[in-house]
Amino acid sequence: MIRLFASKLLVLCMAVLCLGPNIYAQHAKTKPQLDKSLIPSPVFEENEGYVELYWKAWELAWEKVKYQEGIPQSPYMDEGLWDDTIWIWDTEFMVLFCRYAAQEYPGIESLQNFYKVLLDKEATSLRIQHPDNPPFYAWVEYEYYKFSNDKDHLKQLIAKDKYLQRHYNWFENIKPGTKLHFKHAHIALEKREKGYKWGGVQSGMDNTPRDYNTKGKMLWVDAIAQQALSALYISRLAKEIDEKAIAKEYQDRYQQLKDIVNENYWDEEDGFYYDILETDGSFVKVKTPASFWVLLAEIPSKKQAKRMAEYAFDPKHFGGDFPWPTLSKQEPYFNKELGDYWKGAIWLPTAYMATKSLEKYGLNQLANQLSESLLNHMYKTYKQYTPHTIWECYSPSKPTPSFRVFGEETERVREDFCGWSALGPISIFIENVLGFYNVDAQKNEVHWNLHHKKRHGIKGLRFGKVKADIVYANGEINVQSNEAFHLHVNGKKYKVHKGENRFRF
Repeated sequence: MIRLFASKLLVLCMAVLCLGPNIYAQHAKTKPQLDKSLIPSPVFEENEGYVELYWKAWELAWEKVKYQEGIPQSPYMDEGLWDDTIWIWDTEFMVLFCRYAAQEYPGIESLQNFYKVLLDKEATSLRIQHPDNPPFYAWVEYEYYKFSNDKDHLKQLIAKDKYLQRHYNWFENIKPGTKLHFKHAHIALEKREKGYKWGGVQSGMDNTPRDYNTKGKMLWVDAIAQQALSALYISRLAKEIDEKAIAKEYQDRYQQLKDIVNENYWDEEDGFYYDILETDGSFVKVKTPASFWVLLAEIPSKKQAKRMAEYAFDPKHFGGDFPWPTLSKQEPYFNKELGDYWKGAIWLPTAYMATKSLEKYGLNQLANQLSESLLNHMYKTYKQYTPHTIWECYSPSKPTPSFRVFGEETERVREDFCGWSALGPISIFIENVLGFYNVDAQKNEVHWNLHHKKRHGIKGLRFGKVKADIVYANGEINVQSNEAFHLHVNGKKYKVHKGENRFRF
């Protein structure tokens, strides 16, 4: 997505002229006070500063709940960039932390501003900056469904409106330069025989050096992996509502894409999935976390995933005290000091995606280790750098935000960015530091990787009809719940009854 700071003022002024009073219509309604009782409350005696950062993220995200006239869904989650613009992949990622407080934050609802505008051609007073942004609606819809167990939503989404299938086909057929019925940036996406031509800004990784020397002939590994991810999860969601024909159709599409990726994008010598040149199929050997979309889509074998994980762990590439830089530290364009946006800065969306990709292959210990380093980096920056806030992206070498480089000038990235940066203090904290890595309302169970010794846990966790406090202290797990469910702790299964429960551990 184009986030050029120098154009920010110009864009905002143009938006005001075009939209008049509607652009700030969110102020026409009085937003209620944030009800923190509807948000899970973490417990973490090992570092109570993480709890402070957690609540800071929710408070900043509350400021991004906005109202707007002339759009399909209001209120909606704003990414924290421009008031006249929404971004597909920002919003998709925001769903993943909003699901923890779905009564307060309109995460899943915000996707309607893309479904209805792109697919139903409804009018909108907001511009979708890059209509060909990464297409992983189906994955986030599935993750939301696991919390809600809302089959009526799935039936509307897949059986009636068919939004996920229609967007899959839209992504397959859109052409570069296509003009839609709202103002938007240039569309670069084009399907080719072995993948998709795309662009850095359209992929979301604005100034990534991945395609610098390809003369526009590159096929992007993340584009085909994300489309495979969509097919996989459309199939899984269809199974949940017994739509067998849809499930089979998209499982077949997934398998076709999976075969293409493994046949063309895997470099056996390096043990890495690369972008490729359309002309001769040669590898474009620039290592970024974008390749971990392949793992999230469950495309590699366990052996291939293990080789990819070696790069994740290696401090010379994506590991260490400053994990998940958006460019391997071995790449010539890597900017160690400033990050320079997608030339090495640490971005929470790609860090979160890559973390979840490791979990797909049972690499939870590695995922947790990197997550704790990442959250520690965010917390140190929050405490040591002024202003004390959460940033758009972070330096890959010191506790500061990243800086964007414009020739000989630099500019600090945006502050108060929650926005998708809330994925760190909220989702990664809950799932990988506290260890509640799988919450499933459909199966009525919680999976907990309990790996800290001091008192820790979560209170007020909501999924389906359940609201539960789950806290470990002094060798005992205490659970207070309004409904029965199953709690899996490090492979051991406990039956939680309604009311108070105590388990020795």
